Amino acid sequence: MTQDQSGIQAVDSLSSNEFQVEIDGEVAVGIFGVHGLHVRSFDLAAGRLVNQPLIVTKMVQRDPDLPFNRWTRETLANPTSRVTRELAIVAMDEGVETRRWVYKGAWISDIAFSDFDSGSEILIEERLTIQHAGVEEIWP
Repeated sequence: MTQDQSGIQAVDSLSSNEFQVEIDGEVAVGIFGVHGLHVRSFDLAAGRLVNQPLIVTKMVQRDPDLPFNRWTRETLANPTSRVTRELAIVAMDEGVETRRWVYKGAWISDIAFSDFDSGSEILIEERLTIQHAGVEEIWP
């Protein structure tokens, strides 16, 4: 926190709504949220580090050439393989990158959708559970 001459303190913190998601360096659009971002997770019982999965919630989009749609189609076409990508979660502050978490060897382990409801006008969410081989936190 910084304090100016008037005694007002400015808080330097990230806003949860300022972020972007990249797949192999390409910005993905239509992202509602990213859940379960862990940089380090230690399993005390096993005595080792574990890679916790991420859950990305996004719009259901028609364009087959969007990065998540390409990745999802490839994953479904190869049910016995892990179709991997490099996934980056980028924290922004007023349009400026402040932190980046890069997930190596990321692959989709689960694809789910929110409920259809004829009495609702809420957009359908696509929920992708992403496993990975490790995460690197980068400070620009």
